[in-house]
Amino acid sequence: QVKLEEFGGGSAQPGGSLRLSCTASGRTTNRFAMGWFRQAPGKEREGLSCLSRSGRVDFYKDSVKGRFTISRDSAKNTMYLQMNSLKSEDTAVYYCAAMYPQDLGSGCSLLPSWYNHWGQGTQVTVSS
Repeated sequence: QVKLEEFGGGSAQPGGSLRLSCTASGRTTNRFAMGWFRQAPGKEREGLSCLSRSGRVDFYKDSVKGRFTISRDSAKNTMYLQMNSLKSEDTAVYYCAAMYPQDLGSGCSLLPSWYNHWGQGTQVTVSS
């Protein structure tokens, strides 16, 4: 069983930055691919970024590419999402997720259906 918990949400002004953390318990993060997702009111959950089990492969949604960076500290069993140049449209509940026991081998996916372990979500609000 994998338990995930997000930290670091809050409020920021447009152009500002926030860093989200996702701590995993139960299994170490380097045993599965992980991803960051978000869901705004009235919208479907969308994949933002993912990191393969090895940590050598990552993907980003086009709208966050160049602004968001995914990373992982295996020693701390924690995954991060550094969010810079925030925009009002980044306002949403952000979730981390783990792909386990299914596996894409050396890759990862931005499709929520591949993940069956989810954190409780953390609110990010970008407003002036």
